[in-house]
Amino acid sequence: MFKKILVANRGEIACRVMRTARRMGIATVAVYSDADARAPHVLMADESVRLGPAPAAQSYLDPERILAAAKATGADCIHPGYGFLSERESFARACADAGVTFVGPPPGAIAAMGDKIESKKLARGAGVNVVPGYLGEIADTDEAVRIAADIGYPVMMKASAGGGGKGMRLAWSEQDVREGFEATKREGLASFGDDRVFIEKFIESPRHIEIQVLGDRHGNMVYLGERECSIQRRHQKVVEEAPSPFVTPAMRKAMGEQAVALARAVGYHSAGTVELIVSGADTSDEGFYFLEMNTRLQVEHPVTEEITGLDLVEQMLRVAAGEPLGFTQDDVKLTGWSIENRVYAEDPYRCFLPSTGRLTRYNPPSPSGKGPGAGQSKVRVDDGVVEGGEISMFYDPMIAKLVTWAPTRETAIDAQIAALDAFEVAGVGNNIDFLSAIMQHPRFREGALTTGFIAEEYPQGFHGAPADAALLRKLVGIAVAADLDRSDRAAGIDGQLGDRIIGSTQRVVTIGDHRFEVSVDGHSGGLLVNIDDEAPLDITMHWRPADRVVTARIDGDPLTVRIARTITGWRLTTRGRVHDVAVLPPHVAALTRHMIAKVPPDLSRFLLCPMPGLLTRVEVAEGDRVEAGQPLAVVEAMKMENILRAERPGTVARIAHAPGDSLAVDAVIMEFEG
Repeated sequence: MFKKILVANRGEIACRVMRTARRMGIATVAVYSDADARAPHVLMADESVRLGPAPAAQSYLDPERILAAAKATGADCIHPGYGFLSERESFARACADAGVTFVGPPPGAIAAMGDKIESKKLARGAGVNVVPGYLGEIADTDEAVRIAADIGYPVMMKASAGGGGKGMRLAWSEQDVREGFEATKREGLASFGDDRVFIEKFIESPRHIEIQVLGDRHGNMVYLGERECSIQRRHQKVVEEAPSPFVTPAMRKAMGEQAVALARAVGYHSAGTVELIVSGADTSDEGFYFLEMNTRLQVEHPVTEEITGLDLVEQMLRVAAGEPLGFTQDDVKLTGWSIENRVYAEDPYRCFLPSTGRLTRYNPPSPSGKGPGAGQSKVRVDDGVVEGGEISMFYDPMIAKLVTWAPTRETAIDAQIAALDAFEVAGVGNNIDFLSAIMQHPRFREGALTTGFIAEEYPQGFHGAPADAALLRKLVGIAVAADLDRSDRAAGIDGQLGDRIIGSTQRVVTIGDHRFEVSVDGHSGGLLVNIDDEAPLDITMHWRPADRVVTARIDGDPLTVRIARTITGWRLTTRGRVHDVAVLPPHVAALTRHMIAKVPPDLSRFLLCPMPGLLTRVEVAEGDRVEAGQPLAVVEAMKMENILRAERPGTVARIAHAPGDSLAVDAVIMEFEG
């Protein structure tokens, strides 16, 4: 076994690999950029080496610097985590030339599967189902238009070396191809150094399902079940689960055997993932097609670990050290259900715009439960950030992965909802409310998924999960209980003039357009909250003014809420929505009708930058007349091009920034005539 491992990555995956290495008695080496000098993965490691400046190309993606760090520290193996270096044949060969073991597949397998065009040809030769498409090199946009028409719309344009949702465009018409082909080429070149694009038929009602494979250097190869990854936004996975609610045992066997056949065809060993597109309308167990093979550990690997009981990082290390697998296909058993939610630094209330900045609060739910074998639900958090840390514009916006396991899918979903309620993140925008809304969505709970789920269910964007009458009543009870406690504390302050005021236990509460009249009776151990003459709520809640998260028991059922004081009441965040709750004594509430509502300023004549990023193109000039939907500018953020379009017709009066400028959120890019 290895003596010292260098982890050529950052964030949660670096911490994940180090935890397993430490358990196996292997010393660890971290590498870091200037932006990550005090990052958790650096502090966790036994040794650390600076690579260079913050941009990834000058640090984490520089193979020579990585190998120099391994040589300087005496590391005898390198684990690339997941990302750019893990899928580069040249890096794997360079490791071998330097006498350092690359923890991953052989270079030939990486090369064979890294090219999406060639990999599809290999898959077809290995007997794997392949989506109809054009796998040759496409010269220009006009040829792309002809090919797309021959295949039949809709089609998907993909960068040959792409991955992670980058370099992909869906085209429903010739106009979409003309607008998107060159952008796909640019994203492929910027992210992967390869601007080749291929086009294939887009499977309607598609599900994204992948097979985890694991092989050793002795010819043993197994599949570890499937993962459903259909909940995606812009082709970036958001929610993953294992197993899939769609896959039957017969289908699992067929997909697994094809995945193993492909892995054997390229001489694969280590952990890898064969990604498949599955037709949700096909119930024959045969409607699945090869997409690509990821020759690395996947972000979503924890859900497979939870249902199999295997540590995939440990297995990769043992395979790299030359050990045979310690089990066969017959030994692989799938137990229970596991779900992973990716917590991203993005604002779902603002069209999921990336968010950067300092984590002023970071308090994930505590790991709990014993998981498979104990029959209990389990919560797991894989992260690589700490409170006070920075979410940088240079790297992936993921904050953490929240993973639950339970004996059944429904219980695993409920465990996610409860854990998301208790997950506290502040300082940057985050998608916790959105993830909770997905977990509660009837269609998700039914398992009726497609890769278009988010676009189909949230066509007008995300505005918070709907709250039913029962939840609103519970929020009223929590807000009133907190308000009475605050009032009692204020009344008990020493040194006040006059006699102590005994406050009223009556309140008027408003949540949005809903108004409630409330009175409270105390009893031993809790409160009876009477709301609008309905049956009272029995509430037990231990809250102090400094608490940011509180768990109340309401009629015996727990509800966790993030709580903050506002001018007129409380801001309660739970079950996928922020609720501003006004709590006032009746005589004060009666006066609110005299308050004038504040009208927000009209910003419609400005094009504002929706996210921190780089202005790469301005498509219009001062004085130009524009129409609704016309491209105005392109902002690059997190290596993704974002086309900003006109919301309505108008004339450009002023352009405030030029290509190459770095923009903050809400920076004015251009102004239109009033």
